[in-house]
Amino acid sequence: MSIAVESPAGLPAVVGASATGDWFEITQERITAFADATEDRQWIHLDAERAASGPFGGTIAHGYLTLSLLPRLTEGLLQVGGTAMAVNYGLDKVRFLQPVRAGSRVRAVTELASADETPQGVRVGMRTTVEIDGSPKPALVAETLALVVPATE
Repeated sequence: MSIAVESPAGLPAVVGASATGDWFEITQERITAFADATEDRQWIHLDAERAASGPFGGTIAHGYLTLSLLPRLTEGLLQVGGTAMAVNYGLDKVRFLQPVRAGSRVRAVTELASADETPQGVRVGMRTTVEIDGSPKPALVAETLALVVPATE
């Protein structure tokens, strides 16, 4: 279930609401593609044989890969009508709490933490936890900001 409002002006009324996304598999192919794109080719991400006897028991996703998937993991969780656009405004805090092993499934649980009117639109603060299927400890917790710009007629 998503958090939905008719317009950006409705966002302050739903501060505190939360929504949960669908499970998403983190494949070794995705990890390898991220390593290629960022040139971060540590063995803990790419060398399955060495990683099997390493500290995590297998290859793991880059923390920044998991973070970069927030738009995908939170897609559709906040629906705001009457919007011209929503743009990334930044991050206030990110904590990587547990590595995500290749083949694991993750999902986002996000809470609307704040909604502040600005001259450009509504600045929205989201607190998002990325859960790992079967694990009591999340992969990461991030406090993100976005600017939701109302449509003009």
